[in-house]
Amino acid sequence: MKKLIYSSALILALSPALMLADDITGYISDAHCGAAHNAPSEANTKCIDVCLKKGSDPVLVSNGKVMTFDADSKEKAKAFAGQNVKIDGSMDGSVVKITSIDKAQ
Repeated sequence: MKKLIYSSALILALSPALMLADDITGYISDAHCGAAHNAPSEANTKCIDVCLKKGSDPVLVSNGKVMTFDADSKEKAKAFAGQNVKIDGSMDGSVVKITSIDKAQ
């Protein structure tokens, strides 16, 4: 009986953390150009790379919305600049925290 109570308490304690996890898909652009770049192309990737090198932050464009990344996720996102991605992470308003990121199929 004690095991059941402890197991139930543990599940309830972890539920809010699990509910925050999101699968987010979108396109990695830069803050300067934002949603102007929303699909993979050689021209878009070249422009995004230039803007990122000049100090612009990476952003995620998803369903026409532009979302920023938290400080710990920016470098992860930069590695996928100009690509469609699938992100496992969480959202706080319009700020994305990346747990893992992969190129979308």
